[in-house]
Amino acid sequence: MQQNYLQKEFPENYFDVGIAEEHAVTFSAGMATRGIIPVVAIYSTFMQRAFDQIIHDISLQHLHVVLVMDRAGLVGADGPTHHGAFDISFLRMIPGMVIMAPKDEAELRNMLYTAVEYKKGPIALRYPRGSALGVEIKDTFEKYEIGKAEVISEGDEVVLLALGVMVEYSIKAAELLNELKVSTGVVNMRFAKPFDTDLIDQIAKTGKKIVTLEENSLAGGFGSGVVEY
Repeated sequence: MQQNYLQKEFPENYFDVGIAEEHAVTFSAGMATRGIIPVVAIYSTFMQRAFDQIIHDISLQHLHVVLVMDRAGLVGADGPTHHGAFDISFLRMIPGMVIMAPKDEAELRNMLYTAVEYKKGPIALRYPRGSALGVEIKDTFEKYEIGKAEVISEGDEVVLLALGVMVEYSIKAAELLNELKVSTGVVNMRFAKPFDTDLIDQIAKTGKKIVTLEENSLAGGFGSGVVEY
């Protein structure tokens, strides 16, 4: 049975608007104009319905609204209507938008904390459906530097730039490649926008092969952003 913990703990701070995504986003924009920090929780695939409202009511007004998108990427049994495979593409084009994707549940907590503390405009957080990895959860929170990646391992020949859930797969892929004597490193990019261009510059100067990994449509996604840069 699903438990609405937030609703029970903070009943005056919790609003269920039903299946009305456009209204939810404009409603959040209204709250943001009054100094409230709204956290809008909508499935990735249904955030698409509020695309116009995200642009006109939030981004063009430079409002601090936190968009939290569940079921980002492929969702298995939920079916094709629920595959959140487009959010990076349609959010990345919006001026002033920040997009984050955690590699595990610990980063998810820290990214939500970072998003609430950001206060410079709209910021989005995408995370997958399913069970977590079981990593250690600390009592405290860490605020991430916007656009800063995390180097997990170094490689002399190949660097895997991974976003979100693809970090775990990239670590496993790098282990296999290293066993085959292909020196491979892994970077947890953390941000699809803005991303760590300083780090990409450093990697590009070495002549290493760069591979991007993401759970999103290739057109307009994270990899497209790297190629554009």
